[in-house]
Amino acid sequence: MTLSAVNVRADYPVAVHGSVQADIVFPETDNSIGAGPYDHKILFNTYADVNMASRYVDAGLRAEFMKWPLPGYEEDFAGWGLSNFYVKGKYKGFELTGGDFYEQFGSGFILRTYEDRALGIDNAIRGGRLNVNAVKGLRLTLLGGVQRRYWDWSKHSQVYGANAEVYMHDYLSALSERNATWMIGASYVLKHERDEMILVPGTTYRLNLPKSVNALDVRSSFNKGPWNVLAEFAWKGQDPSFDNDYTYGTGTAYLLSGSYSKKGISAMLQAKRSYNMAFRSQRHVDGISAFINNMPAFTYTHTYSLPALYPYATQYGPGEWAYQGSFSYLFPRKSKLGGKYGTKLTVNANYVSSLVHKDAPAGLNGSIMGTNGARPVDNFFAMGACNYYDINVQVEKRFSAPLTMTFMYMNQLFNNEVGKIVEKDEKYIRTNILVADAKYRFNRKYTLRGELQYLFTKQDQKDWAYGLLEFSWAPYLMFSASDMWNCGDTGTHYYMFGVTGSYRNNRLMLSYGRTRAGFDCSGGLCRPVPAMHGFKINYTYNF
Repeated sequence: MTLSAVNVRADYPVAVHGSVQADIVFPETDNSIGAGPYDHKILFNTYADVNMASRYVDAGLRAEFMKWPLPGYEEDFAGWGLSNFYVKGKYKGFELTGGDFYEQFGSGFILRTYEDRALGIDNAIRGGRLNVNAVKGLRLTLLGGVQRRYWDWSKHSQVYGANAEVYMHDYLSALSERNATWMIGASYVLKHERDEMILVPGTTYRLNLPKSVNALDVRSSFNKGPWNVLAEFAWKGQDPSFDNDYTYGTGTAYLLSGSYSKKGISAMLQAKRSYNMAFRSQRHVDGISAFINNMPAFTYTHTYSLPALYPYATQYGPGEWAYQGSFSYLFPRKSKLGGKYGTKLTVNANYVSSLVHKDAPAGLNGSIMGTNGARPVDNFFAMGACNYYDINVQVEKRFSAPLTMTFMYMNQLFNNEVGKIVEKDEKYIRTNILVADAKYRFNRKYTLRGELQYLFTKQDQKDWAYGLLEFSWAPYLMFSASDMWNCGDTGTHYYMFGVTGSYRNNRLMLSYGRTRAGFDCSGGLCRPVPAMHGFKINYTYNF
């Protein structure tokens, strides 16, 4: 992002920067893919923000206009107005913010507020925050306010939090002398929400809802040279909500992560166990909004189209065991497998299973509402049915100065009874996917890139094929044409043609074609995206 600076004084410059983003669709009804009909001829999401930064004071605001938003967003997403504003004061290690802000404690198990425009998430806290970094080796954060849910800042629910991180290497010379770092952190979050009338179905029994819900998180990380280790534990108090069928069990999350990285080789292994960790500022809300926390999915984020057809979303309520590992190695130049330019091999593996639960206690009128719910069995390591797994191998090879190719093989299993992204009555969807990606650089300006992908499966809509051709004239223009073809069942083609232009701080993309109904996923949350046929305009401007 480019900054425009105004020098008020030579020692204290003021920088003003901002952006404009507009995503516009002219939709067409297409019954063959289930697109439409639409109530409006034009659908759009638009954002404009401006920020000022100086030595002692920062400030900014953002306006949004989504009166007729793009398809697939939740109903309350529609609206317009001034959505975000803040003023921040900074002085000698103290930072005080008033207005809207984003924050994350640790891995986000009990607090993570952020913006993701593709998903339609903006759960910023509107209130006050104090960051203290005035003491060497110690960082403190205190905050409080109300959370945004689309165009609602409910005063009936407040969020408060505190976070402390101690960097032991600043106090222990034995660590600093060996270039090792050791952090110990602890966090606390309190949600206060007013009471409401919730009855057990078929009875006149009203639930006694807690007005305050506490959550704790402790963690420690150690780093030395290429090694990094992180351990984290989170706990959430009784929080009956829509996500857990209004039961009163507590929630827990455990994380253990280790990684190794140096030139030419890297490896990572992670394990996570979570249960009943849905933590929202409004207990009756479902969908992807109003989350105070975030439980990331331990699955590989695919950027190729066909490997991303069956994404996995974190199971917040019933919980899960999740494992993730990756290994990458660069075969050196002039070796047998490296060849003239070297070869990069990457292996990724992910496995997610359900927890094994005890039988739910008997409640009123056959409902589990008001009980402690179906708790996990006493065996901490017990695992249930597989929810998802993905094993993929990628090889990146440069064959000549202008030609680079990437090959990928992927084996995947998706439990549709858990993920529920396919309407057909099929428990497991098993896929094998092949990808070939080639890029040829004629010179510094002109590049041609192509993709071929094929997905084999006997479930859902059977096999898929995908092809893409892309020509770019850096840094100004890029032309693309693609087609996703359901060659195993319906025979439907999802074609797309596009041109993208960039000039200075402007970027304009025009495209026309079809998109398949599916899901847009990030950070363990998924938004359903309906099928679309039409003309699209995407424009961004940064200053």
